[in-house]
Amino acid sequence: MQYKTQMDAAKKGILTPQMEIVSRKENMPADKLMEGVANGTIAIPANINHTSLSPEAVGGGTRTKINVNLGISGDCNNYEMEMKKADLAVKFGAEAIMDLSNYGKTNIFRRELIKKSPAMIGTVPMYDAVGYLDKDLLDITAEEFLDVVRAHAEEGVDFMTIHAGINRRTVEAFMREGRSMNIVSRGGSLLFAWMMMTGRENPFYEYYDKVLDILREYDVTISLGDALRPGCIADSTDAGQICELIELGNLAVRAWDRDVQVMIEGPGHMAMNEIAANMTLEKRLCHGAPFYVLGPIVTDIAPGYDHITSAIGGAIAAANGADFLCYVTPAEHLRLPDLDDVKEGIIASKIAAHAADIAKGLPGASDIDNRMAKARHAVDWEEMFRLSLDPDKARAYFESTPPKDRHTCSMCGKMCAVRTTNMILEGKKVEFCSEK
Repeated sequence: MQYKTQMDAAKKGILTPQMEIVSRKENMPADKLMEGVANGTIAIPANINHTSLSPEAVGGGTRTKINVNLGISGDCNNYEMEMKKADLAVKFGAEAIMDLSNYGKTNIFRRELIKKSPAMIGTVPMYDAVGYLDKDLLDITAEEFLDVVRAHAEEGVDFMTIHAGINRRTVEAFMREGRSMNIVSRGGSLLFAWMMMTGRENPFYEYYDKVLDILREYDVTISLGDALRPGCIADSTDAGQICELIELGNLAVRAWDRDVQVMIEGPGHMAMNEIAANMTLEKRLCHGAPFYVLGPIVTDIAPGYDHITSAIGGAIAAANGADFLCYVTPAEHLRLPDLDDVKEGIIASKIAAHAADIAKGLPGASDIDNRMAKARHAVDWEEMFRLSLDPDKARAYFESTPPKDRHTCSMCGKMCAVRTTNMILEGKKVEFCSEK
């Protein structure tokens, strides 16, 4: 092989098969794509062992991508259900799936997921450490944490969330300032607990170069996790969050120096008026690295509707520079999501991503909207259903109260504005009483 990673190839001027596919998908000239991969502003997560992958790009000038979280917990450990969620994610066009399983031996499920999924697969090795090693957190050594990273890389995981930015400096800032919600990142809280109980530095930070060596061997993209992301709007843009972001910028450069691709993870809960500034901060402090955001969730009082609060924040974030949206379901903060929750979360996130691409002026982003406008002008219901993000739901709503005249819907009937205007422009007379 002439190169070790996509970034290594791009720096050497080698157009990889993955780059060729992405260039066609994004309608982006190959040389421009290669330049972005080489300088780190675009990542193509593509583990050498993920043979079923349909490669995607994340970063500057490419479509906003979405991720679907799934995985079992101690209270809900039905792998068959999680695989159905994965199938749903692929059906509705999610570009990435993260297996966040945190109970028992997860590698059998993960291997099957990687074997069949065309979507990028991500994991958080920290979640899997206790089950994989069958040890309590305090008994796990720094070297053993790296063993879990290697195991996930060997299995074919395309990107891994590694919380390397929570170190003694960032913990000091967090402890000094205080918070309403403290640490809400699962991986971040586990590492914080390990550091406090052992008195040691974060192993992913202390042995960062060794982590990068593993990732480079399998061409795994590092998704630098935001352990100190805000868990409520009262904690947003605080010292802990920004201190960690500064560390992530430095860690990104160190990864690029070893030809490891990078994504940066971001907030979290945040009021709408802070989102644009946070996107600018990330791009500046992290040297243009692709930004992967959870939400942002723009209000804390909507449990059961957080797919909506997240879509609002996600659309604003992506329009202002975020590249990758992690979906949020109606079950967020309440329970493990079921299939309906997953679908609602995917659609909400897809809406946010697509709306942002239109706002960013991405070439071709609004083409499908223009086709929808033509279908609505022609009152062509079949074409409208076909162009919908969720054709089955659109059709079901229309058919649930069918109109007498198929050229209208049951809301306006013969007073449909489109019908009225079309008739007048066609030289016809509009008469309602005589049509009874």
